[in-house]
Amino acid sequence: MNKLAETIGRLGGVNLLPVALAAIAFVLIGAPSSWVTLTVAGLSMGMMVFLMASGLSLVFGLMDVMNFGHSAFISFGAFVAASVLAALGGWLDSDSVLLATAALGLALLAAISFGLAAGLFFETVIIRPVYRDHLRQILITMGALIVSEQVILAVWGGTPFTVPRPSFLDGAWIIGDVSIEIYRVFAFGIGAVVFSGLLLLLNRTRVGLLIRAGVENREMVESLGFKINRLFIGVFMLGSALAALGGAMWAGYETIITPALGGEMMIVVFIVVIIGGLGSIEGTLLGAIIVGLTANYVGYLAPKMALASNMILMMAILMWRPSGLRPAVK
Repeated sequence: MNKLAETIGRLGGVNLLPVALAAIAFVLIGAPSSWVTLTVAGLSMGMMVFLMASGLSLVFGLMDVMNFGHSAFISFGAFVAASVLAALGGWLDSDSVLLATAALGLALLAAISFGLAAGLFFETVIIRPVYRDHLRQILITMGALIVSEQVILAVWGGTPFTVPRPSFLDGAWIIGDVSIEIYRVFAFGIGAVVFSGLLLLLNRTRVGLLIRAGVENREMVESLGFKINRLFIGVFMLGSALAALGGAMWAGYETIITPALGGEMMIVVFIVVIIGGLGSIEGTLLGAIIVGLTANYVGYLAPKMALASNMILMMAILMWRPSGLRPAVK
């Protein structure tokens, strides 16, 4: 058994879990075309959940802040992006791909900008007074989430909001018997770009080095003259912007959103962070992909188990690895 464990570790260890999950699903599903469609859908869903969860993982793992209001940024990002797309409906309906691309880019940029500004306000006004007090953090951030949902109701109303898509992202590619939605491929690409950028920021830049050093020994870094508070504000703003971007991408994925979007996604986001391990971008991506694949496979094979699949998955992984799959901090 030890040799088998060493061999698996050399091949990739826990990183092989999505591959093993896909292989098991291939046997159970039986139809290759359905398996490919479900796998692509699961990967794209996982990437969008990763966008939402990566910021929470950074804030929770590196700053020790239990932000239960994180999903408010998801909701606002979705509604801000949807509003911009609705205002630029003429660009989306035009025959010009350039105009449609510009409309989509402006919508995503608006969501990111709102996330940055809201993150600065949230950290300064709500989070800063309750640092190192987890109970008060939970209470005040849950209160902020409730208030944000009421603000969305006041501004956008309680009726479902339709989200238009650029024409070039509608439809699907048909390859033999396989149908692959274009938007899912686009979402996967955005998630891959963000993941690469985060890895580069945290592991290859001076800012990332200071963030990791500040987590390990805050007093020592401050004694060297660096403003750790400013760095952590930047981390919180980045996490909020990523959540808003994830909400905007999810809005285009669902095409119809409601004010309850943030509350619905909060559970999934926390499950992903717990499964992946605190403070780990690689772990968050791994957890998001596993959750996305599991949700699609179980929804196809056993629809009645779909709602419980994420909870069962989290319990199974925590019984095996209580700190998550790839935790960066304890």
